[in-house]
Amino acid sequence: MNVQYAIIGAGPTGLGAAYRLKELGLTDFVVIDKEDYVGGLATSFVDKAGFTWDVGGHVQFSHYKYFDDLMVEALGSDGWLNHQRESWVWIEKRFVPYPFQNNIRYLSPETMWKCLDGLIQLYRRPTNGKPANFKEWIMNTFGMGLAEVFMLPYNFKVWAYPPEELNASWVGERVAVTDLQRVTKNIIFNRDDLSWGPNATFQFPKFGGTGAIWKAVGNMIGMEHVLLKASVESVDPAKKELRLTDGRTIAYRILLNTMPLDLFTRKLQGFPSELIEEAQKLKHSSTHVIGVGLKNRPKPELTTKCWMYFPEVKSPYYRITLFSNYSPYNVPDIEQYWSLMTETSESDKKPVNRETLAADTVKALLDDELIESESQIVSIFQFRTDYGYPTPSVGRDGILKAVLPALKPFDIYSRGRFGAWTYEVSNQDHSLMQGVEWVNRMVLGIPEVSLFFPGVANAMWGK
Repeated sequence: MNVQYAIIGAGPTGLGAAYRLKELGLTDFVVIDKEDYVGGLATSFVDKAGFTWDVGGHVQFSHYKYFDDLMVEALGSDGWLNHQRESWVWIEKRFVPYPFQNNIRYLSPETMWKCLDGLIQLYRRPTNGKPANFKEWIMNTFGMGLAEVFMLPYNFKVWAYPPEELNASWVGERVAVTDLQRVTKNIIFNRDDLSWGPNATFQFPKFGGTGAIWKAVGNMIGMEHVLLKASVESVDPAKKELRLTDGRTIAYRILLNTMPLDLFTRKLQGFPSELIEEAQKLKHSSTHVIGVGLKNRPKPELTTKCWMYFPEVKSPYYRITLFSNYSPYNVPDIEQYWSLMTETSESDKKPVNRETLAADTVKALLDDELIESESQIVSIFQFRTDYGYPTPSVGRDGILKAVLPALKPFDIYSRGRFGAWTYEVSNQDHSLMQGVEWVNRMVLGIPEVSLFFPGVANAMWGK
């Protein structure tokens, strides 16, 4: 096979690039993926009992009109359900509204004072200067109390790395900062403070989970342009040829990679060994998804919740989505069933007992008072992806500045959640637009924004 554009990976970035190529009238391309489905980490599965599951707690909100228009084209305007976010933190055997730092009035008096006192001390002795890592940023932004009660334990659970091993440049719109006056007013007037963030409202597919979107986009591109169950064995940059594990070869003029950058560099023949070694220093965590299908109806206090955070070490998961609330069609019959989807992170700094995780999860669901009895369970779904989160480690930016530009002389580009390893622009909308903007650069000469100026891209929310 000989094509002008070869695209490795049929996730949102690869599909976004392919869609834009076709939109511009260019069809001399192929998308290659090792799986037998499109969508990457944004796929969905239906288990034997008829419950639909995503690979993590995906929701649809966007920074781009282009993405919004494509979503409507993919599923139709009536193919979506709209939601007002209702997210909570489960701590001290009680629910606290998110953002946690704005709603500490829900805590016990002792814990509430610990958080408030930390803020007071921070205002008395503010810290100047750029933080060396994410832990320092937390301490300088939230104070000792909030850091110890929520921010440090929760972030260790979600990232699976100590916060001091992460940089602080990724934060942007991802974390609500704390205002002492606002927090104090909320306490005195018993006021809830819930509306922060770009996903305060979101939408979700009516049918088929998140994966339905990307199946539709794949069909819009034309599945004749997609090779599934096709794993890349090696890439010869000099010959501009990639070899698949089944022996087939694909010659290309320009290559877009979206597989994890550390894995991809190991497949590049003749690429400088020092850059390959540098790419191996990138950190990532794995994600375990445990879906629990349940009969009857959820407890009244859960009926309107979207997702919940769990900072305490006794719970193996860091987040649970009440997935049947996203769409009634995520369960076989909404009058008889409901579903919870848990996420647990893993790394060498935070190991997970994979053999017992499902049982540990069920026990924690009982202890956290989310379910009343194991007899409610009618289905358990398990999925693990080795590459779940691209960790914004302290050394990440330097590694990317060395490796990504070194690919360009070979007409190779690496984009996407793990292809570019930039968590701050790795939502579905960001990822798709990385592919679209790459095509705009290749074909039209328009500079890319999302990857190289994430602050600008994220500032477009609500515009």
